[in-house]
Amino acid sequence: MEMELSLEKEEIRIPSRIPVLPLRDAVAFPHILNPMAITLPRNIKLVDDALNSDKIIGLVLQKGEEEFPSPENLYRVGTAGVIFRMFRLPDGSLRILVKGLERFRIKEFVSNDPYYVAEIEILKEIVKKDMELEALAKDIVRVYQELVNLSPYLPEELSAVVMNIEDPARLADFIATNTKMETEQRQEILETLDVKERLKKILAILTKELDVLKLGEELRNKIKNEMEKAQREYLLREQLKAIKKELGEEDEREAEFKELSERIEKAGMPEEVKKVALKELDRMKMMPPQAAEYTVIRTYLDWLIELPWSKETEDNLDIKRAKRILDADHYDLQDVKERILEFLAVRKLKKDSKGPILCFVGPPGVGKTSLGRSIARALGRKFIRMSLGGVKDEAEIRGHRRTYVGALPGRIIQSIRRAGSKNPVFMLDEVDKIGMDFRGDPASALLEVLDPEQNNTFMDHYLDVPFDLSRVMFITTANVTHTIPPALLDRMEVISIPGYTVDDKLKIARKYLLPRQIKENGLSRKDLEITDDAIVHIITRYTREAGVRNLEREIGKIARKVAKRITMGDKGPFSVDVDDIEKYLGPIRYPKEKRLEKPRIGVATGLAWTPFGGDILFVEATKMKGKRNLILTGQLGDVMQESAQAGLSYIRSNAKKFGIDPDFFDKYDIHIHIPEGAIPKDGPSAGITMCVAVVSVLSEKPVRTDIAMTGEITLRGEVLPVGGIKEKVLAAKMAGINHVILPEENRKDVKMIPARQRKGMKFHYVENVDQALKLAMKVK
Repeated sequence: MEMELSLEKEEIRIPSRIPVLPLRDAVAFPHILNPMAITLPRNIKLVDDALNSDKIIGLVLQKGEEEFPSPENLYRVGTAGVIFRMFRLPDGSLRILVKGLERFRIKEFVSNDPYYVAEIEILKEIVKKDMELEALAKDIVRVYQELVNLSPYLPEELSAVVMNIEDPARLADFIATNTKMETEQRQEILETLDVKERLKKILAILTKELDVLKLGEELRNKIKNEMEKAQREYLLREQLKAIKKELGEEDEREAEFKELSERIEKAGMPEEVKKVALKELDRMKMMPPQAAEYTVIRTYLDWLIELPWSKETEDNLDIKRAKRILDADHYDLQDVKERILEFLAVRKLKKDSKGPILCFVGPPGVGKTSLGRSIARALGRKFIRMSLGGVKDEAEIRGHRRTYVGALPGRIIQSIRRAGSKNPVFMLDEVDKIGMDFRGDPASALLEVLDPEQNNTFMDHYLDVPFDLSRVMFITTANVTHTIPPALLDRMEVISIPGYTVDDKLKIARKYLLPRQIKENGLSRKDLEITDDAIVHIITRYTREAGVRNLEREIGKIARKVAKRITMGDKGPFSVDVDDIEKYLGPIRYPKEKRLEKPRIGVATGLAWTPFGGDILFVEATKMKGKRNLILTGQLGDVMQESAQAGLSYIRSNAKKFGIDPDFFDKYDIHIHIPEGAIPKDGPSAGITMCVAVVSVLSEKPVRTDIAMTGEITLRGEVLPVGGIKEKVLAAKMAGINHVILPEENRKDVKMIPARQRKGMKFHYVENVDQALKLAMKVK
């Protein structure tokens, strides 16, 4: 049922009490027709009662979504309106059209059952007609018309409507009703009685909305232009392609894709990797060459194609030949050579055997790195070397993911690509010097690389496909093993390469170093000759190392000075003897380490291991009046200090046995000093030496000068095994000491020292301190 009501303006009078209809998300303005749907029973009754009366109702915005909001959730300013039309639907709900009349403010609610009835006051607008108001109205009309032209949600008829509204107040209310804005903003405009302020607020909202629409228009135009340009380029390329096809010429891109496809087929990739490569190629075909992703995919495909998926060198399995090469390149090192020959023998019997993972441990300059090159030459394989010293980023090993700008594979994959073979000899130098920080732990990344059970599917982050490293022969080098993570060390076969003796260095210098330096400095064998005594003099007085790096440097210095003399007109040949060394190399740098000339009380000779080889230590002890103080000097580390305390405790508990006053510690302070105080010292192996020195000073009996010792001691007086036996024995021999006291459990280590190096030495094996004291001096 539809009802249209006849309304005459002069007949409409707004009473002081009117029923209030709450509105959700809508604000009614005066002089505007507001269509509404009425569904709630209480609101239907409100409309029915109004129609039976003066047809006046109050339209007020509510806060929230309640069906029957509380008075606190109703705004106090609303619009009084008259019901202009009503249509009742079959389900009982109503559709009404209400024309706004005036703004009002609720003074109080006088009833809320069945609907709100409020006492109101009509609000009068503040209108000050001047040039500013006129300018504001014209500006708003201009901006609104521009907004209508740009906005997709505003009908074009609105531009004409606003042109015909002369009243500024009605103009403001009309635009507020027909512009996109927040409900709270509409309520604020409704509550603004000053027409000039109302226009200013609306102008600010319109300007902001217009800016947004203009920006959107700019973006749409830009995208449209780009699409048109891309479409135009595509059409031109298609036309060019058709022309070239007609002329029998091939399109450059098609040629590139064809070449890549052929290279992928020929690369020998595993089927899984080949699928990935072809998929990436298909993606690349769909992209314009200007796209950033195009270059990324092209680089990725180049890496996949150029890796030696199926290329490998054929191993030379002639064991005799390999032995000749290893012997020709390196002196001694029998353990290493034997292990390589064993690998060749197994490979000869079992073609698919996995590559060994060796770790050469030894001091600097003993030939660890050059040994890797010799192994590659003996096997007929490519050789690649990668230094791990100072590496702290896991990405150095595994690479970066392709999502990063400028991403590349890790150095493992890069090195394999450079080698051009999937079975090179791969040397990882300085594995004991890997670091770690916030970027990851490279040592953990190496676990997969150096594990024969896992490295057949090594996954580089950049490639993101498995690569088989099981055919690679990995060799790592280190100076020490205690800084290598245990899990990493467990995956490697450790082969120790000890320092060389003077005899070894002499033979190496004669066979390798001297000929090499003569050749590198442009001389001939006839131009320079260095006697054996002169080489030994250089070894003992000008170098202090376990290897031969500095020795070669000094020989090179002599060769350069001879080359200089030849170019200045001096005639050779030049023979260099001991007396000539100082002229070429300057004053002696290291005095000869020699034993004490005569026995002394409180001085014992110990043996130490250093990264440069063995050394002898003179441990000095003295007593002085004092009380219960043990003074330790010479930059001794914590372990060495604890060894001294353990030795002193053992002596105190067995004082009578050694002929010492049991109360000596109550009367004296004991001072232990190890010379060369600027050099830090640590380790337990000097325990027996410090104990002998203290017993000597307390019993006032001298220690033999022809005997040196090493070993860790316990509080029970037991002597425990230590390391570095070969280096320590050689140091004693060089110092002219022929007797060495060693722990019983180190007997096996002495057997590993070549017989020529043990010649003239006498070894005394002890299980406790008492035995060592009897050997070092006479004890009651």
